[in-house]
Amino acid sequence: MITLYDTTLRDGEQREGVSLSVEDKLRIVARLDMLGVTYIEGGFPASNPKDIAFFEAAGDLTLKQAKVAAFGMTLRKGITAVEDEGLVALADCSAPTVTVVGKAWDKQVELALETTLEENLRMVYEGVAYLVASGKEVFLDAEHYFDGYKSNSAYALEVLHTAVNAGASALVLCETNGGALPHEVYAITRSTVEALADWSSAQVTVGIHCHNDGGCAVANSLEAVRAGATQVQGTVNGYGERVGNADLLALIANLELKMGHEVLGAERLQLLTPTALFVAETFNVTPDAHQPFVGQSAFAHKGGLHASALARFAGAYNHIDPTAVGNFAHVVVSELAGRASLVSKAAQLGIDLPADDAITAKLLADIKEREAAGYSYEVADASLALLLRTELGQPASYFKLESFRVIAEKREDGRVMTEATIKLHVNGERFVATGEGNGPVNALDVALRLAIKRFYPQIDLLELTDYKVRVLDESVGTDAITRVLIETGNGEAAWGTVGVSENVIEASWDALVDAVTYGLLVDIS
Repeated sequence: MITLYDTTLRDGEQREGVSLSVEDKLRIVARLDMLGVTYIEGGFPASNPKDIAFFEAAGDLTLKQAKVAAFGMTLRKGITAVEDEGLVALADCSAPTVTVVGKAWDKQVELALETTLEENLRMVYEGVAYLVASGKEVFLDAEHYFDGYKSNSAYALEVLHTAVNAGASALVLCETNGGALPHEVYAITRSTVEALADWSSAQVTVGIHCHNDGGCAVANSLEAVRAGATQVQGTVNGYGERVGNADLLALIANLELKMGHEVLGAERLQLLTPTALFVAETFNVTPDAHQPFVGQSAFAHKGGLHASALARFAGAYNHIDPTAVGNFAHVVVSELAGRASLVSKAAQLGIDLPADDAITAKLLADIKEREAAGYSYEVADASLALLLRTELGQPASYFKLESFRVIAEKREDGRVMTEATIKLHVNGERFVATGEGNGPVNALDVALRLAIKRFYPQIDLLELTDYKVRVLDESVGTDAITRVLIETGNGEAAWGTVGVSENVIEASWDALVDAVTYGLLVDIS
């Protein structure tokens, strides 16, 4: 039986540029409990007012299965447990489980702690024993365990032995520097598990906690499980200090789908992708589209050969069924696409294309020509859908532009205001609208909405959520072609559009028109 220990709220929050509120942390706890995580580490109860407030609030939570864990240090050198404010705070906090970190590397004890190996063992024993006596379930995080084992295996094991004698119910082997390789983690974990079996009659869980500095955190964790570890620690999306921790979601998927361990069960496994997106949003971090299992592009196929093979045999290039983890496969259309790619993509967009028709061949040639000119439909599905409909004689057109003009004014107080005036025709009527914004795209968007809102009030539901500009040939300076990508949503779905021109405002307008047109098409149809 594999138990899951999540440290997103502690190790994950140590990611540079991230700061969670108490409410953020409580929402993540609820989501992880829904997912089926066994332990959720909330932070340091004595480190700052926010974490103190979190543990006060966490004590009132009603969780289905998860336990909230507090994190702290073992006893500080030279004092007793009752004199250690950190230990007292751990004993008094609402969390039923406490994880304390103790040094397992002899060199770190002597050089970083500046104490003796014997004193370090006392600190581990008395710290664990004090928390056990207070009624806590206590885990020991053996810091730098793998470095310590390589340096002095007898001492590293003695630290574990001491914690067990003090009442610790789990020993977590921490690959703190993130530099070990999978074969090393397997060998050391295996030796440790065997040693524990020799001298401990108690039922002690062995856990693994890996960092990703060498890019091996997930692989190292899986090897530790293969060697006998039964508790796996990680963070959602691999968030953490430096380059992060083991990605708990990838660990879960691999353990369940590849290694045969029932960790969550098939129903909860489908929550992996929604969980990844929820935590990314709460962290205010852009989701990694190429993240294994849960990324938007994890099962995206661009090459024509891949798409053609997938149409006949889905397992050819998908290592699992994407729906098992709440994701989906899709084909992206690009200059690498073949007919099978285009037909498959069109079907996803609700457009029926015959695989061998001359029209399909012409559409594919036109798309490749446009991509050569700078267009990119990989992240602009809405523009692709509108292009296909137009080429097939089914255009979506809700207004017609006569002209637009954009004026930028820098004022004496330093503010820059932009004004856009649009002249267009809607249902046979001519409209002139002027909008102000903090830039040309914003001003054009405001003016366009003013002009068409009478006929299409649902325009208020559309929101531009992202805007990107890329210069396609920097060598020609200001004469370069620019590509604009816009992402738009209506609260239920999101879509991307693209515009290309030597003039960045024209490129922005084209992408904006596609964004609004597709939004109206989806709503009206």
